Amino acid sequence: MTAKLTPEAVHRSAIVIDTHADTPQRFADENFDLSDPLGGGNFNLASARKGNLGAEFFSIWVEPNLYKGHYARRTLVLIDAVKQQVAKHADQMMLATSPEDIERAHREHKIAALMGIEGGHSIEDSLALLRQYYALGVRYMTLTWSNSNGWADSSGDINDASIPHTKEGLNEFGKDVVYEMNRLGMMVDVSHVSDRTFFRTLIISRAPVIASHSAARALCDAPRNMTDDMLRAIANSGGPESKGGVVQVNFYSAFISQAYRDAQKAQKPEVEKAVQELKDKYKAEGKTAPQAEIDKLQRQFADRIPRPPLKDLIDHIDHIAKVAGIDHVGLGSDFDGVDGQLPQGMDSPADFPKITAALMERGYSAEDCRKILGGNLLRVFAEVEQVSKQLKVETRPRLSAKQQGE
Repeated sequence: MTAKLTPEAVHRSAIVIDTHADTPQRFADENFDLSDPLGGGNFNLASARKGNLGAEFFSIWVEPNLYKGHYARRTLVLIDAVKQQVAKHADQMMLATSPEDIERAHREHKIAALMGIEGGHSIEDSLALLRQYYALGVRYMTLTWSNSNGWADSSGDINDASIPHTKEGLNEFGKDVVYEMNRLGMMVDVSHVSDRTFFRTLIISRAPVIASHSAARALCDAPRNMTDDMLRAIANSGGPESKGGVVQVNFYSAFISQAYRDAQKAQKPEVEKAVQELKDKYKAEGKTAPQAEIDKLQRQFADRIPRPPLKDLIDHIDHIAKVAGIDHVGLGSDFDGVDGQLPQGMDSPADFPKITAALMERGYSAEDCRKILGGNLLRVFAEVEQVSKQLKVETRPRLSAKQQGE
């Protein structure tokens, strides 16, 4: 009779993959080093090792207003910042660009560092830039952030009549972007997009898609979350021969707890008033209010709302597993991107073992947990690469008789 594996043993046996951490901004703007203490953030090497994290996708996110006119420059600065950290900590990390790299890092007891662009505005309407980002190691792109970009629509401004939107969710160039991502082997990420863009993308993509950091709308009514129909559509994405995509659950309290979201909405007028007063104070002195000051003020208000229990996060994983299937759910924390607004007991990757323990308590098997913790994402990543190989064969230029030496 085999002894039942403990949650600790199951967690240690898994390749744990998190598909979204916004830490690169800390690297670039705060000179934060991964060997430093967390210092109010969520991610460093010590916490990642403690939580048996195998791979992290670092988010390359360019604030669209602050960096208007030089999105590509900021994108390159953030890519470089990730690579500098990997080079500095080569004894503990390695840059990964494939599923095989993630598995190799795991064998070598290193953390695999990957990159995903958050927001298609980073490509500045250029497929050439998209290809160069891929060449630099970027392995997914979220088609939009909270801003529509002219070729794909965002859930963040879809109801704003002053923002131009596409008719079908993607215009012709948007379709070219999805096709080129398929051809390159870059995962298409549908977190942040509008519902219309979501369904149009799934019709066009030849490879399964991911939602790198989204939760379930049935449990928390946020436009950033996926409806049950969307969850099933991701599970069926990639065509008839595909094993389907994956939804990586976001840990942000306002996406996993309806009570937290309602409290945040009720607080909004007060927050906006306080922010405006702060801006006016600086304006009176002929200055602009520093973003860090605004963030600090907003954080103070957020801290007044009680953090939801960890159970709420597990409910989303459970719901997606039941609706889309066990092969279609994973983890996309949004660490360092949600101002510390995380459920109780989930402050860094060191807390990932709590997810495994909670899932096993609900009856999930060791194999189920390994899929959720990273196996599902690895499978999708491998299939995206396989589709890329097929498309490259299909689009290989035909040689003329003369070129063939006839």
